[in-house]
Amino acid sequence: MNKKNKLFKIKEYVLFRMAMKKLSILCAILLVFLPFLGCIENDEVNLKYQSNEQITKSVKQGTIQMNFTIRTDNTTELARLWAPYPVSNAYQEIKEYHINGNYDYSGVFRESKSGTMILYAKWENPETFPQLNLSFHIKRTERSRKNFSITNNDLPVDVEPYLIPTSLGPIDGIVKEIADEIIEDNDTILTKAIAIYDYLIEHGERDPGLSFCGNGDVCTLLQNLHGKCADFSSVFVALSRSVGVPSREIFGTRLSKEGDITGSYHCHAEFYLPMYGWIPVDPSDVAKLMFNENLELDDAQIIEARDYYFGMQSDTYVDFSMGRDIILNPEQDGKPLNYFMYPYAEVDGESLDFISQEYLRYVVSFKEDMI
Repeated sequence: MNKKNKLFKIKEYVLFRMAMKKLSILCAILLVFLPFLGCIENDEVNLKYQSNEQITKSVKQGTIQMNFTIRTDNTTELARLWAPYPVSNAYQEIKEYHINGNYDYSGVFRESKSGTMILYAKWENPETFPQLNLSFHIKRTERSRKNFSITNNDLPVDVEPYLIPTSLGPIDGIVKEIADEIIEDNDTILTKAIAIYDYLIEHGERDPGLSFCGNGDVCTLLQNLHGKCADFSSVFVALSRSVGVPSREIFGTRLSKEGDITGSYHCHAEFYLPMYGWIPVDPSDVAKLMFNENLELDDAQIIEARDYYFGMQSDTYVDFSMGRDIILNPEQDGKPLNYFMYPYAEVDGESLDFISQEYLRYVVSFKEDMI
């Protein structure tokens, strides 16, 4: 090797060693600061409602009795009744069903779109008031779905139905405009859901004047956000769907006390997070606490409840059904139901008012097990 080539090789080697030294220094700096950068990122997205805390989940169990009576007269040719038929899922175990009454026929059917199970009965030319009793044992476990993180927005095919509008829950027009304002520059499913949940808590108020859970007329509610559980949940669902967050309402009741729980029907919402699953949210229960206790947003109880009801659900719920614009099975003669949480009945093809209980009476009671 001549002298010129040898000098070139030495120079090349020196430059290589210098480059490697700089790379080593850079890697060392990154190793020091990356954890802090990660913390900053997590604080921004982290989701103020996220938690890795391991909790002991509470459990409530006992027997629910549901008694239904239809008021008829001697001209009635056909009376029909549909009632939600609760079934087991990951958070509730239901067994020991008992069905009895003076019906001519009864059966359990499945609603095709949502999969909701339905108890159906009919009476032909009834000589006495049609009556039916459903009882079952339930064991309900507290839900904790707070160990979530930012994921991509790729959705499985089976959640696509939870992105479409309903008759009272459109996802365009004013709904989309308001949702876009709420989410601002949030571009993930999780951060969008958080923004919408916060909006409902900060702008919604409970309406104690309603005698049931509300009808969930989203466009009307967005003009004056006063309502009850079905209203809050419906607005959450419509706003969420309009910005690509799969969501749904879950209708059921509360195990609020022993004895008569007829007035304890309840609705909450859920949204779907890819690679994690369904997360419960219940802004209406935060609004209820604020109203009942006359508390402000900065009160410690409200801060705690606000955190709890994003991703948590107590053991005092029973899930009945899902879906809106319901065509029952067997199909009703009346128009599609807004939602199917309360019992529904028809006499000679005419729908009975479930709210007043004048012609359709129902009583729901709960007896807790002694553990």
